[in-house]
Amino acid sequence: MQLLSRDFYQNTNPFFVGEQLIGKIIETSFDQKVCTARIVELEIYKAPEDRGSHAYQNKLTDRTKIIFEKGGLAYVYLCYGIHHMFNVVSGPEGVAHAILIRAVEPLQGIHTMKSRRGIEKEVQLTNGPGKLCQALGIKTSFDGETLFERRSKIRLLDDGFKYIPDDLYKGPRVGIAYAKEDANLPYRYYLKQNSFVSRPLIVKY
Repeated sequence: MQLLSRDFYQNTNPFFVGEQLIGKIIETSFDQKVCTARIVELEIYKAPEDRGSHAYQNKLTDRTKIIFEKGGLAYVYLCYGIHHMFNVVSGPEGVAHAILIRAVEPLQGIHTMKSRRGIEKEVQLTNGPGKLCQALGIKTSFDGETLFERRSKIRLLDDGFKYIPDDLYKGPRVGIAYAKEDANLPYRYYLKQNSFVSRPLIVKY
């Protein structure tokens, strides 16, 4: 598998980056445990005009400062003080685009993922943003980690997987009513036939 270079994340179009991220591999490696999983669902947050973005109107805080860095970093935050959320920072420095990884398909280290989640049913291991972070061991301590270096605890890789464009669903994001009309923007991408996609599913297969 090939490690994605930093240049991959520098594209100013987060929708292009999102399409390219579908099918890529997340690998976490720490405490002598390695886990890999394929990205099958994500949501795009495009600053500064997107009301759903933490960086709406270029809001810069201690939490959001990572999103304003050069693309290729992990942005990890707590949702409701409980669930960790892993985002990929994209775009050049000062352009605060973030792509939330919503669901992944487990590939390697499934026993470790089950242990971390405390469940046995494989399909429920990683079919949601909080679930996948728990399964892969991603915590707020990963915030700011580089995604393009072998030494990092979390990396993104390409194993050559390709999907057919017709297999990609694009529709409204989940649980962001606060974004008002922007909640209806087609910024959620997922592979229609993949059983690890989170709920709700919109497309009738």
